[in-house]
Amino acid sequence: MAPEIETSTITVGPLSAYLARPAGGSESGMLLLPMITGIGEQVREYAQQLAERGVTALTWDVWHGPSSDDTSTERLQELLAELDDETALAEQTRLLDHLLGELGCQKAGVIGWCLGGRFALILAGRDERLVNAVAYHPTVPGQTPPNHTVDAIAHCARIKAPVMMLYPGADSLVPPERFTQLQSALQGRESGASIIHHYPGAEHGFSNRTRHGKEVNVNAYRVSWPQVLDFVSVTTA
Repeated sequence: MAPEIETSTITVGPLSAYLARPAGGSESGMLLLPMITGIGEQVREYAQQLAERGVTALTWDVWHGPSSDDTSTERLQELLAELDDETALAEQTRLLDHLLGELGCQKAGVIGWCLGGRFALILAGRDERLVNAVAYHPTVPGQTPPNHTVDAIAHCARIKAPVMMLYPGADSLVPPERFTQLQSALQGRESGASIIHHYPGAEHGFSNRTRHGKEVNVNAYRVSWPQVLDFVSVTTA
């Protein structure tokens, strides 16, 4: 019998967030950091699937309201260019506090996609409370945008928790040399498992359904997502 799942949009101080959890809550939690879509339909489905695994999933509202459900990609791209690293990280930390505080979780990890994948690595390098970090096709471009003021590669080297990073071989935004730098930083750590997936031919954002017109992206997602769910279950238990 499938567990009963509670879903709601909640407020944490001035922030809004999407919550999915087993009825009554759980001791295991994950902070979800979305891709450019914000808390769109697919990200809510991710939260639901984690909740079905017994994990409380709290999702950061990147754009404070807008999402791919009601906002054009062009407008979301404009918002992306304005996103401030330190402001975003402060918001994520506040939600992590809530996950480990009022929501009653004893353990919590972080998972992010694209822009959220980059932030997952940075946050895990800053906050040792996190018991895992999952970075789906993290957006760490070859040419660093002006608003990327925090060094994701340097933070990878500081992570103490187990990390799973998933990289598409045909990533148009993150060149192979960036992947190599991220991989070296993770594998050079003195503690924390490094589980690194490479999907030849898959594109940046291959987990996003808008990319699923190509079989290589569908296959990469089909193989990766069940393993991510298992990794979360093991590390938050």
